[in-house]
Amino acid sequence: MAKPESKESMVAKEIFSIHHDLFIKASLEEVYEAITLPKHLNNWWPLKSSGTPEIGAIYNLNFTSNYDWYGKVISCKVNESFYIEMTKSDENWNSTIFGFDIEEINGLVRLKFKHINWPECNDEFRQSSFCWAMLLNGLKKYVEKGEIIPFDKRE
Repeated sequence: MAKPESKESMVAKEIFSIHHDLFIKASLEEVYEAITLPKHLNNWWPLKSSGTPEIGAIYNLNFTSNYDWYGKVISCKVNESFYIEMTKSDENWNSTIFGFDIEEINGLVRLKFKHINWPECNDEFRQSSFCWAMLLNGLKKYVEKGEIIPFDKRE
């Protein structure tokens, strides 16, 4: 009979995830474009980006010359969802997947964000969770009010 796993070994195998939900006063199309098109991404997240919202496309997410990251679109449904798997980034982010599910509820768009497959609940994971919350608030302000937070002021 196999020996049961210890609590320590089970914790070591745990995968960590970040989840945030928010409501945005906008159309599905406006929110979908803001989370997929580089001309909009650049107004709330990276300094500059490139890519097209289609499965298999490569997105470049450039934050600085030292943080010039890449990811591959693994899921893309117009006005419904968009997910990227990180392929070249910080070692903590490599192989993580982030993305968005959106739906219209009572005239608002509910955005369900997740960033999954983190191997550790380390400093980078905790800081990224905080930053995502702040950035998603910036996304909401951008889509609802056209407010652009300068790159050097984004979390």
